[in-house]
Amino acid sequence: MQCDQARTEIIAYLKDELSKDKKDRLEEHLARCPNCRHELEGARRLLSWTDAASEQAVVKQVEDIIDRAIKSSASDIHFDPLRDNSLLVRLRIDGVLHEVARIDAAQRNGVITRAKMMADMDVSETHLPQDGRMRWKVGETDHDIRVNCTPFVYGEGMVMRILDQTNVVVGLDKLGLCEDHLQAVRQLITHPTGMVFVSGPTGSGKTTTLYSMLQEVASPTVKVMTIEDPVEYTLEGVEHAHVYTKIGFTFAGALRSFLRHDPDVIMVGDIRDYETAALVTEAAISGHMVLSSLHTNDAVGVIQRLRDMGIDDFMIAASLVGAVSQRLVRKVCQSCKIRLTADDYDPALAMLGISPDELAACEVYIGQGCEVCRNTGYRNRTALYEVLSIDRDLSAMIGEHAPVNEILEAARGKGFASLAEDAKRKVLAGLTTPREALRVLSHSAA
Repeated sequence: MQCDQARTEIIAYLKDELSKDKKDRLEEHLARCPNCRHELEGARRLLSWTDAASEQAVVKQVEDIIDRAIKSSASDIHFDPLRDNSLLVRLRIDGVLHEVARIDAAQRNGVITRAKMMADMDVSETHLPQDGRMRWKVGETDHDIRVNCTPFVYGEGMVMRILDQTNVVVGLDKLGLCEDHLQAVRQLITHPTGMVFVSGPTGSGKTTTLYSMLQEVASPTVKVMTIEDPVEYTLEGVEHAHVYTKIGFTFAGALRSFLRHDPDVIMVGDIRDYETAALVTEAAISGHMVLSSLHTNDAVGVIQRLRDMGIDDFMIAASLVGAVSQRLVRKVCQSCKIRLTADDYDPALAMLGISPDELAACEVYIGQGCEVCRNTGYRNRTALYEVLSIDRDLSAMIGEHAPVNEILEAARGKGFASLAEDAKRKVLAGLTTPREALRVLSHSAA
C-alpha cells in the first residue's frame, strides 16, 4: 500500500467502515510508516473535534452565545483560551468587554470547531490564523458576522465581529458632532478635490464617519467608489470593492484601476504603506476627492504620519484639505442617571477644566446602574471629535516643513478645538460622565 492510498482510507478506518482486507493492509502500512501514523493521530483528533462540534449541547451553546451577543447589541464576541484549557467568553458592549461564560476544557475544542464550521473555515488547520464569515438571523434581521481564529500559547482564540446593516447609524447629523464641528466637516467634503482623513484607533468609529461623509456627497451626478478591507456596509449609489491580497488586488492595485473609471470621490478604507499613500496623494492632486483613514492620536498627527510614510511636504500641502480625529465614549444611562451637584465636585471635573460654577450652571450626570444598562451606568455611545481644516496659511506651513506643534498652535489661533475641549462640552451637556471622558482621553494620549 502507498502512502497516498493510506491517507485516503484513514477516516474510513477510524469510522470502522473498511473491509477486513483493507483494514489489515492499512494497519500493516501504518506499522511501517511513521508519517502515516502521524496522519492517523491528526485525523483522530479532527474526528473527535467534529464529533464534539455536532453534539446538541455544543450546537446550542454556540447559538445561545451569538443570540445573546446580538440581543445585547455587542459589537464583538471574544473566545479566549486560558491556561487550564477552558475558554473565556466575553462580549464587547459599548466598547467595554464583559465576561458572560466560561467553557470547560471538555467542550472547548467542540465549541471552536463548531464556530469554524459555521464560518466555513478549515477545521483541520490549527497552526495558522484564518478568516471566515457567516450570516445569522435573529427575528427578521440578518447579521453579517466576520470571524477570525488565531493560535495562541494556550490554544486557538476566536473573535466574531457582528455587523448589522439595519442598525448602523450613518449620517453626519447622527454622529454626535457639535454644530461647529458638523459645519466644518461638511465644508471639508464640499471641496471638489483633495484629501480628507479620519483618524483614531481601531474601534473608534472611523468607518461610520467615512460612510456618513459618503452619504452626503453621493448623488446621481457624482460617481463614488470605495476600496475596503473588508466592506462592512453598503450604501445606495456607491460602488464598493473589497481587497483580495491573495490574488494581488490590493489597495494600491484597486486605486490604479479606479482612476480609469473616472470617479469623482474615492474612499480608501485604510492607508498602510508608501505606495498607497503616494497614489492617494496623486489622485487628490489630479482632480479627485479622496476620503481615507489613518491611525494617529490626533488630527494634526495626520500630517506627520504622511511625512513618515515618505510623502513630500509640497505634495501634502497641495492635496490635504483637512483631518478629523475621533474617539467613542459611553453615554450616561437615561434610566438611572442622577445629576451632580456642587457637593459632588471631584478631581475628574477639575482635570477636564470644569469649574464649580460651570457644574452648578449645567446638567452633569452620572449613572447609578440598573437592569437597563446591566448595572454599568452607561448605555450606547457617542463620539468626541476634533476637526482640522487646512487653509492657505496652514498649507504654507506644511509646505515649509513646519513642526506639527507649530501647525497645531496656528490652528488653535484659528478656532481649532481639541478632543479634550469636545469632551468637556459633552460632559457639560449631560451626554457622558467626567470619569468616562477622562478614561477615553487618557487612552488617546497614550
